[in-house]
Amino acid sequence: MRIPPIVRKILVSLAGGGIAYLLTNATEQPQSITLILSSFVGGTLLMVQFLVDFERRLLSVEGALVSGLAGVSEASRQMRQLRSSRLDAATVTRLLNRTAEVGHDGPTVMYAFLEQEIRRLTELVRDLSGGETAYDGEDRDWLLSLTAVAVGSIDATSAAADSEFWDSELGLRYLALQGEAVSRGVTVRRVFILDSEDPAALREVEHVCRQQAAAGIVVRVMRSSGLAASSRVDPMFDFILFDQTLSYEVSSARALDQGGRLAIANTRLVVRPERVERRIRRFEELWSAAGPPAP
Repeated sequence: MRIPPIVRKILVSLAGGGIAYLLTNATEQPQSITLILSSFVGGTLLMVQFLVDFERRLLSVEGALVSGLAGVSEASRQMRQLRSSRLDAATVTRLLNRTAEVGHDGPTVMYAFLEQEIRRLTELVRDLSGGETAYDGEDRDWLLSLTAVAVGSIDATSAAADSEFWDSELGLRYLALQGEAVSRGVTVRRVFILDSEDPAALREVEHVCRQQAAAGIVVRVMRSSGLAASSRVDPMFDFILFDQTLSYEVSSARALDQGGRLAIANTRLVVRPERVERRIRRFEELWSAAGPPAP
């Protein structure tokens, strides 16, 4: 059985006082002196124990205070960095507040999902701050979000006029967002690069071009055979320039399980100035070589 601290202190004090009483009594001191000395020793021992305990607690509080101040200092440093960033501090603060408000009674899978999404967002911020980030497979969130926030221009190239994509839910949402961008003053241009003379493929191109034009997008069409030899060295045909500062790039591969159709292998966001500048030159070269679609 564990003895409570206060009882232990009293027992130690009584033991010390008792020993002092026995020693003074053995030297045949007057009874009054014996009682005074034993009481003094016992009281002193009790006081010393309380002082030691007080100092221990004081050190513990001091350590906690230092740790707390260090945490406050770190939080203050991060807030200063956030305020100096071009990101909206209020938006980041709302994310932190909502994260802190997540309760403890939800399903485990919900917390795992939220942690995964926060990790993914953290990696996106880290990688894009470094100049480039990639996503395996087809993306939709980046494409739609970038279209929604563009303020100056959207310059896009496409190696195919795929009506199946443009008639899909994603394609229609993307087209609608481009129309909204045009309405707020954003210039949207698109070059379709064709490698087929098949009449059905040409009709598909005409259908897609009419969709694009109706949304206010300036469209041009060219055949890959019209590319200069130097232009064919660069295999990148599917990319979108947002405000001429960020390049959204798509790499395709043949999907054998889908009848050999092209499938998106990965999607990249690039903000490295030299890479974006190459894409700008590439787009202007293609735009100059292309012409208006057939009426």
